[in-house]
Amino acid sequence: MSISSSRPGFELPLLLLLGFRTLVDELHARLAAEGHPNARPSHGFVLQAIGPDGTTAVELGRRLGVSKQAAGKTIAGLEAEGYVVRAADTHDARRKLVRLTGHGTDMLARSARIFDELRARWVAELGEDRVRALEDDLRRVTDGPLFRLDLAGWLGGS
Repeated sequence: MSISSSRPGFELPLLLLLGFRTLVDELHARLAAEGHPNARPSHGFVLQAIGPDGTTAVELGRRLGVSKQAAGKTIAGLEAEGYVVRAADTHDARRKLVRLTGHGTDMLARSARIFDELRARWVAELGEDRVRALEDDLRRVTDGPLFRLDLAGWLGGS
């Protein structure tokens, strides 16, 4: 079977990545203006992986697809920025849990609001039907869960 296209195949992943990057860069510019100047794209994935109940460094590494050491380094950085704290597990004193602080929860809430606003901007530019069709088509051709936290490990991060 011969596949013919006026557009080279490599453009599709690059355009998808550019769309992602455009949204994430705008998110972080707005987060910086709203009190989170040191927030980085990976921080949202990590804070989501920690979740409202907290987690251990080992479990965080597993969720992110990175080593326990890499997870520990990430936790230390987020702790220095005030997004997380380490505390003893109330159910098992031998375990240390990483928990979100109010500052971490605030960043996630602002991120969700800003992403809604950015989607609304795309709707204003392209129309609701086209944005919904894009989302539906991407769901149709992609496999697995919508929300994957292991991006850092998949990209070959530590």
